[in-house]
Amino acid sequence: MPQPAELTIVPLRGIPEIQAGDDLVTLIADAADGTLRDGDILVVTSKIVSKAEGRTIAADDRTAAIDAETVRIVATSADGGVRIVESRLGIIAAAAGVDASNTPEGTVLLLPVDPDASARALAAGLRTATDATVGVIVSDTLGRAWRDGQTDSAIGAAGIRVFEDYRGQADAAGRPLVVTLPCAADELAAAADLVKRKTTGIPVAIVRGRPDLVGDLDLPGARSIVRAAERDLFHTGAREAWEAGYAAGLAAAAAAASQITTTPDATR
Repeated sequence: MPQPAELTIVPLRGIPEIQAGDDLVTLIADAADGTLRDGDILVVTSKIVSKAEGRTIAADDRTAAIDAETVRIVATSADGGVRIVESRLGIIAAAAGVDASNTPEGTVLLLPVDPDASARALAAGLRTATDATVGVIVSDTLGRAWRDGQTDSAIGAAGIRVFEDYRGQADAAGRPLVVTLPCAADELAAAADLVKRKTTGIPVAIVRGRPDLVGDLDLPGARSIVRAAERDLFHTGAREAWEAGYAAGLAAAAAAASQITTTPDATR
């Protein structure tokens, strides 16, 4: 039986405020100052990736920016103040990830255009710059169904195995595991946020102790974590599901009524 890994998570200090066009590879490599090792995993807050990619836009109305990033409304609170939506990235989250915190007045920050591609560029650049085979996770803060509070999750990943697949293996009692598929990328993103936190100005953490998760740059990214619609048991919010069902019932009743009025009475 393999022994549990000893995990170390270190906040990476010394990264300045990021501006559009900044070279994140150079800034992260300089901050690491030769300390990166083979098998390290860097968890990078999506906000600095978005800033470097110039994803800050002028938007006095955050709602309009959210609408532009939304492909489907999943659920809306009773007062309309909170909307859970599916973004163009396939991620289901509040406000499509549009962020108005720590941005200049009158602007909002959008998520990276392709977080997996951003992670690949960072991982490839850092492997070249540091001569260390590292993995990269791009993280963002998401809420959870049925639980209060938020936690960081992986929205982009490169050079790491985002899942640990235990299916077909045996548990400690020898029973076969059937559905055990931990999302290691989300677990690492959440763990890294315990040291990055939200108000420290530290956007990157180094996770050390899971080199078994680090691999080729063409491994499936975080997009593979998003559950396919046909397997999504939580596809629609309660209010939206009720409204859709009610509308379908009205349509069926109208169709039935129309059929009754247009069918001749056979008893005459």
